[in-house]
Amino acid sequence: MKKLIAVLLSVLMLMMSVSALADIVICQNKVEITAAMEEFAKLYEAKTGVPVKVITGGGSSDYNTVLKAEMQSGREPDIWVIEGPTGYELWKDKIADQTGAEWTQYTAAAYMDGDKVVGFPVAVEGYGLAYNKDVLEKAGIDPATLTNYDAYAAAFEKLDSMKAELGLDMVVSMVAGTTTGMTWVTGLHNFNVYLTVGNQRNDTTYIDQVLEGKVDDARFHQYCQYVALLFKYSDPDMLINGTQDSQLAAFANGKAAFYHQGNWMDPALMQLNPSFEIAYAPHAFLHEDTDGILVNPPSWYVVNANGNKDEAIAFLNFLATSEEGADYMVNKAAMVPAFTNVTLTPSTPLSKSVMEWNAAGKTYDWQQYKLPDGFGMGTLGQIYELLASGVIDVDTFEVMMKDAIANIAK
Repeated sequence: MKKLIAVLLSVLMLMMSVSALADIVICQNKVEITAAMEEFAKLYEAKTGVPVKVITGGGSSDYNTVLKAEMQSGREPDIWVIEGPTGYELWKDKIADQTGAEWTQYTAAAYMDGDKVVGFPVAVEGYGLAYNKDVLEKAGIDPATLTNYDAYAAAFEKLDSMKAELGLDMVVSMVAGTTTGMTWVTGLHNFNVYLTVGNQRNDTTYIDQVLEGKVDDARFHQYCQYVALLFKYSDPDMLINGTQDSQLAAFANGKAAFYHQGNWMDPALMQLNPSFEIAYAPHAFLHEDTDGILVNPPSWYVVNANGNKDEAIAFLNFLATSEEGADYMVNKAAMVPAFTNVTLTPSTPLSKSVMEWNAAGKTYDWQQYKLPDGFGMGTLGQIYELLASGVIDVDTFEVMMKDAIANIAK
């Protein structure tokens, strides 16, 4: 009898161990798709019997802080997100080689380490200045002309003078607060405007200079003037205290003509049911014309080499190759997929506009994630907030930004 009980206990413990190993934990960074991903996780469990737990950081909470906490929790995630070289270098000792996985044959956007495939592209994303077509039309502004600093300065001034007539509270809905966790908008995404706008894709001239502690003085001066222009025509309270939700609501409710965010906000935008047409204009900060928006895979799913590797890769294969995965990416999460086998096209406005710019070949690269860990959001983000709050003027902003960059290697 005792032997029988011992055998049963051993079998039970083995079953519990196998069950535990079968669970997949995903740590991801897009709060706007959390509900859609959790729904897809339930669908995957129903089809395969494998439970999937979704942990999210991002938006007004720092994803990297959440991820590091999970890594230290004793139960490392099986799949997590990296946003470029900094994230890869931080975790590469834990990241599995996915070379030969089924999904790899359908994309040219995988994250590579030499010849090894190590990252699954979450999507193709883009950002510029989203605009309310109705408001611009009423103001007599053609968005096709917004391809340089001077055109924006004139358009913003005109819209500002017509705010009451147009029902606007602000010209630009933008956020820059440190306490609200929105410095990724400024210190990463907006800073990338300086790094890549006007350049050929894969041209690393300006990020290479920054990593050496230098900037191109003439270009950087124009960039700082553009930042000051955006802040001048934003709502001061929104800049400092605005959250991702309040920033979006101001635009979706017709209270702002422009919106400084990317197409990852489409799911949340559609829930607010805006009554006007929306598309992207460029972040054209130079006095010369630059006609393109910033488009790239924003992040990649990596697999824990020491976790449930096979189950994790199976989940990613299903995501990339199944009809359910395509439906999730395009219709539920409003993404622009990075996979050639996905034939669905998004109907949501921001993603639709990204696809149009991408199809026209009018895109600039993303290089903000080559910055050292914490430099964009932490160091630079605080300087943007000082300008946004009026504590410093644009000349001091330029000096402080240059000083911070000069010390980047230290």
